[in-house]
Amino acid sequence: MTTLSERISQSAFDGSRLRVVLLLDLYDGAQNQFLEVYEHLRKQVSSVPGHISDELCQSIENPSQWLITSEWESAPRFLAWVNSEEHVASVQPLHGCVRDTRSLRFSVLHVTGKGPGPGTLSPAGPPSAASSPGAADRARDSLQVAPRRGDGVVRHALTFTVKPGSEPVVAELLAGYTSPQAQVDESTRLRRTSLFMHGNRVVRAVEVEGDLLAALRHVSQQPEVRALEEAINPYLEQDRDLSDPGSARMFFTRAALPAVHHVAAGGRESADVRRHALFYPAKDGCGMALARLLAGQDEAAVDDPTSPIEGSTVFQRDDIVVRLLDLRGPLDARPALALGVEGDHKAAVLARLLDSAKDGVPTTDQEISRFLARSEMRLITDRRAPVQA
Repeated sequence: MTTLSERISQSAFDGSRLRVVLLLDLYDGAQNQFLEVYEHLRKQVSSVPGHISDELCQSIENPSQWLITSEWESAPRFLAWVNSEEHVASVQPLHGCVRDTRSLRFSVLHVTGKGPGPGTLSPAGPPSAASSPGAADRARDSLQVAPRRGDGVVRHALTFTVKPGSEPVVAELLAGYTSPQAQVDESTRLRRTSLFMHGNRVVRAVEVEGDLLAALRHVSQQPEVRALEEAINPYLEQDRDLSDPGSARMFFTRAALPAVHHVAAGGRESADVRRHALFYPAKDGCGMALARLLAGQDEAAVDDPTSPIEGSTVFQRDDIVVRLLDLRGPLDARPALALGVEGDHKAAVLARLLDSAKDGVPTTDQEISRFLARSEMRLITDRRAPVQA
């Protein structure tokens, strides 16, 4: 019998296969262009490791609305592709024919019926090269073990770097802007924004109740936020022009830092809980493994009644890993737990995955505390929307 965990959680690391749903609204007269772009994109995706199948569907009610579904062996396989520079370049031609898109990702929990299994495509195209019988059989057996309990909140982050030497000015700008209106529409609300810096890297984490895309669009249109973005433009290492939709889209696509794991005990947050962020630069190709290590640590910590960790969110893109902790008491009260290495050999594993591990493996509490201090990000601002009546 499938049971529901009492913890609030989301994860890309449960081993289940993934169903990705992409909703598209085409510009008038762009259908032929879209089909050409899709055919080229389909051939590219078919060779991506972990891809099983895809389908292209057109609405029977509104022919301008299309649906692309794809199936993947696991979420990490898909995320490695969708966050890559190759993917950014490959979807660029879509922007000329698609008015609006929305991407949804689902772990497969249960399958019923006798229809075609993984690896079978609609007439939109032939089976992909990745859709071998062995891959399909493995994917068919990889189902999410149990449903997860959500809290109605979507978590996402953006990260970018500023020119060395400009950090104090940027920090002052990020700390001093006027908060935008929290309520987006009847069903969407910006709940919390946390800004951190580590050296010249900025991380902006947001929590949204409802539609993340609607909230991000709402925030980007607010005068106070537009003024802030313009003010920090001269200090960015990557140039952008927010008045140019293409330039803005490319910047925010590359800046996206998705949440790959979240876990929280649930219930009312304690009054003494503070938010911290830790920055983990992974070795080349080790970002996902590092994020998985930290996620496993936090799953165990939240289940431990003696643990001061009330919640954790791990964000990861390529070899950038950021871990947000909601913690009771000081960060260094249990340094190994706070760093994510409590338990036998965890510190050694972390050191092998980190790009900056040049001082040997931290083993004593004192060494781990120093390592923790180097990883901690500086809190710039942490803003919550007023509690609704």
